[in-house]
Amino acid sequence: MSLPVIILGAGGHAKVLIDTLLASSTVIAGIVDPALSMHGTEILGVPVLGGDDVVNEFPPSEVQLVNGLGSVGLPVKRQQLFDRFKGMGYNFATVVHPSAVLALDVVLGEGAHVMAGAVIQPGCRIGGNSIINTHASVDHDCIIGDNVHIAPGVTLSGGVTVGDGTHVGTGATMIHGVTIGEQCLVAAGAVVVSNVDRKTTVKGVPAKVLLI
Repeated sequence: MSLPVIILGAGGHAKVLIDTLLASSTVIAGIVDPALSMHGTEILGVPVLGGDDVVNEFPPSEVQLVNGLGSVGLPVKRQQLFDRFKGMGYNFATVVHPSAVLALDVVLGEGAHVMAGAVIQPGCRIGGNSIINTHASVDHDCIIGDNVHIAPGVTLSGGVTVGDGTHVGTGATMIHGVTIGEQCLVAAGAVVVSNVDRKTTVKGVPAKVLLI
C-alpha cells in the first residue's frame, strides 16, 4: 500500500486488521471510532484519533481507509460504512494477511479482507468490502459477492456462489456447486447441500430453512 491507512472502527475485527497491517509494514495513520470511551486510547500501539469526522481532516488523495467493522449477522452496518465513505470520495485498501494462500488468478474487490490462514484457490472472485476470515477455505471457481462475510473456519467447495450481503457463520460448509442468494444468513456449523434462496436463514446438518 503506497498511502497510509486509517482504520474505521476499534473493535475485534479492527484489532486483527491492525496486526495484519503491521505485519505487512503498512503505515497506519490512526483509528477512528464513534465510541467516546475509545478516544485517546491505543490498540497495538496505534492511536484512536476520535470519531468518524476525523477522517475529513485527511484528503482522499492522501490516505486509504480500512473498514474495521466485522459482523456476527448480516453485514448491513459494514456495508453502510463502506458506502458512506465511498460517497465522500475515499478509497478502501485491500488487506491480505501474509500467511494467507491465494492462487495467482484470484481477483479481490476493493476493500476485501483475507485473514490469517485463509486459502483461496484458482478461478475465485471475491467482491468488494467482503471478508474471508481466519482459516476459511475457498476452493476453485467460487464467486463471492460484495459485502459478504465468510466467517472463520468456513469451507466452500468448488464452484460455490455467495450473493451480496450474505453472512456465512463460523465453521459452516457448502458442498460443490451450491448457490447462496443475496442477504442470506447461514448459521454457524451448518452444512449446505442445496441452493438457498435470497433473504433466507438456514441452519443445521443438513441445513434447513429457519422460519421466523
